[in-house]
Amino acid sequence: MPRFDGREPDQLRPVNFVPDYVEYPEGSVLVSFGKTRVLCNVSIEEKVPVWFADPDSSRGWIAGEYALLPRSTTTRVNRETGGLSGRTQEIRRLIGRSLRAGFDLNLLGKRTLIVDCDVIQADGGTRTAAITGGYVALRLALGKLVDQQLVSDEVFLSPVAAVSVGLLNGEHLLDLNYLEDANAEADLNVVMNKRGDFIEVQGTGEGATFSRSDLNIMLDYAQAGIEQLIALQAEIY
Repeated sequence: MPRFDGREPDQLRPVNFVPDYVEYPEGSVLVSFGKTRVLCNVSIEEKVPVWFADPDSSRGWIAGEYALLPRSTTTRVNRETGGLSGRTQEIRRLIGRSLRAGFDLNLLGKRTLIVDCDVIQADGGTRTAAITGGYVALRLALGKLVDQQLVSDEVFLSPVAAVSVGLLNGEHLLDLNYLEDANAEADLNVVMNKRGDFIEVQGTGEGATFSRSDLNIMLDYAQAGIEQLIALQAEIY
C-alpha cells in the first residue's frame, strides 16, 4: 500500500538541520523531519541544580525541555501556563535521558546545559526530531567550550539520534508522519547511539498487538534510519 506521502516503507522523510538559527543561545538548530519542525536551543548555566550539587564533584547536568507552540498543530494548542501535561513531562524526561547518554557528564564541570525544544510545526515524530536536533545543538554549544579549553573533547561519547517506526495495515514503516501515526496498529520511538546501542525504546500496540517478528523488523528499520540521521548530524558539527 502506498504511503500517504509516497515514500518507501523504509524511507525517512527529508531531514534538514539549520545551525545557528537563533543568534543568542550557545547552540541553536532548527531541525525538520518532513513537515515537522523543531527549534532546539541550548543555554549553558555555570551551576548545577540544587538537588544535584556535590561540592566534591565536577559533574554537570543536561536537561531537556519541550513545548508545542500554539499553532504548531491544525488547531490551536493552549500554552501550558497552568502546569505541564503528563505528555509534556514524559517527553521532557525522554529528551533529557536520551541526550545525557551522548556525553560524559563527569567532564562537563559544574554546568547545566538546558536544551529547549519548541515544536514550530507538528506532523508526527516531534520527540524524535527534538532528540536528533537537540544532540546537534549540544555538540555546537559544547564545541565552543572545547575550543576555549574549558571542557575536554573527551566529553563527547557517541552521537545520539531517534526515529519512529510503526505498523500500519500490516506494513512496517519508518519515520511516521501524523496521518500514519494516528492510524497505526503499533508504533515505537527508538533512540540509539552511533555504536548501535539502544538508549530507549518506547512502544505500544494501538488497539492491536504485534509479534516478535514485527518488533524485530521495526527495530531493524529504526537502526538503519538512525544510522542515516547520525551521518546527517555529522555534516553540521
